Amino acid sequence: MSLKLTILGCHSATPRVNTHPTSQFLEIKNHHFLIDCGEGTQVLLRKFKVKFSKIKHIFISHLHGDHFFGLVGLISTFRLLNRITELHIYGPKGIKEIITLQLKLSNSWTNYPLLFHELTSKNSELIFEDTKVEVFTIPLDHRVYTNGFLFKEKLGERKLNMEQISKYKEIEVCDFQNLKNGKDFRFQNGTIIKNKELTLNPIPPKSYAYCSDTAYFPKIVSIIQNVNCLYHEATFLEGKKQLALKTKHSTALQAANIAKQANAKQLIIGHYSGRYKNIEEFKIEADTIYENTQLAESGKIFEIN
Repeated sequence: MSLKLTILGCHSATPRVNTHPTSQFLEIKNHHFLIDCGEGTQVLLRKFKVKFSKIKHIFISHLHGDHFFGLVGLISTFRLLNRITELHIYGPKGIKEIITLQLKLSNSWTNYPLLFHELTSKNSELIFEDTKVEVFTIPLDHRVYTNGFLFKEKLGERKLNMEQISKYKEIEVCDFQNLKNGKDFRFQNGTIIKNKELTLNPIPPKSYAYCSDTAYFPKIVSIIQNVNCLYHEATFLEGKKQLALKTKHSTALQAANIAKQANAKQLIIGHYSGRYKNIEEFKIEADTIYENTQLAESGKIFEIN
């Protein structure tokens, strides 16, 4: 399965009729991750027919409202839908206090395990890992403690070269998994045939970097080097560079500069300021130094095959 990203919301600050604060849904190696949860996220999940009951892990970049005000609502909806599966929430220290206080005062405790993983490190760290995927933080430079997140597939099994395997009657179906695991094949007479003669290299693992609100911060380049797809905020155009500096946001040109330095295969920009009526201007600006730039839009799906 390809890596699939659904943009739910991609604008900054105040929600409007046709603009929604940040939230994304990432499908990677049969995992279903929610990244940030701005106001109205659960409505957008339904609008774009995302099967949000599959979400087991939510990653919150920072504690500004346009990135997490929808979280307690989603948690409460899961309770109303009689969820029993545990839900893991990764976010800055303080997120547990904020959410549990709302649940306490509204007498809305969940009937499913709600597990918080609070983050404090200013260095990149591994925060989730299983046999298929690993997730690292990307420390960013914003007005409050903020992380982006790097999602990386692990290298998969080797692929069977059936044309070669068919030449040897002694190799049976029961041997296939060992071959996929990289083991050589030993014939009954003791002869060994190397694994690389019977299999093909696995599909290269894919990666996605999500860089939420941040000033231009080249220190992240080493963390996201050669990423398949990079989302980087671009709140302003270069004409408002001083405002970007003051508010610790980025321009489209700066986002493109990061993508170019990181040798990212694709750049998605979003988190547009409401002062701009034509978001195509962001792509035009970014394209001047990085051509493979795409615009985030609500409901838009990106796939990395």
